[in-house]
Amino acid sequence: MTQIDFHSNISDKFLYTYRLVRKAHSAQRQIVILSNNDEDQATLDRALWTFFEHDFLPHVIAGDPLAAQTPIILAVDEADELPHHQILINLSAKTPQHFARFERMFEIISLDAADVTGGRERYRFYKQRGYQLTHFVAYDA
Repeated sequence: MTQIDFHSNISDKFLYTYRLVRKAHSAQRQIVILSNNDEDQATLDRALWTFFEHDFLPHVIAGDPLAAQTPIILAVDEADELPHHQILINLSAKTPQHFARFERMFEIISLDAADVTGGRERYRFYKQRGYQLTHFVAYDA
């Protein structure tokens, strides 16, 4: 059964996600990051190139011919072929359709009121289906 971790009270979702991806990548995990839209995906794509000057996290957009060989895949549309099933990071406002295919999923919830409400709804959704949930609250200033 998929392990689901909620990380809430996040002031900067992209920076937080970068750190999470960096940690998972160093543990040699394969990661899919699901974004709300193309704009968020482009922001995350740039961030993975530029957060730290001497640090690059190898990634491609879902559907890329090299996706199966690349440890990090950025996705907006869940209909895209996703060859990885270890870690899913959900930055979107929806419940991923195929989250149960993954060993572990992270729900990243910002300080935005709509994001908090959506996160609570997804939390109830998973809980009602019997998933064990973990909740981490960030206290960054």
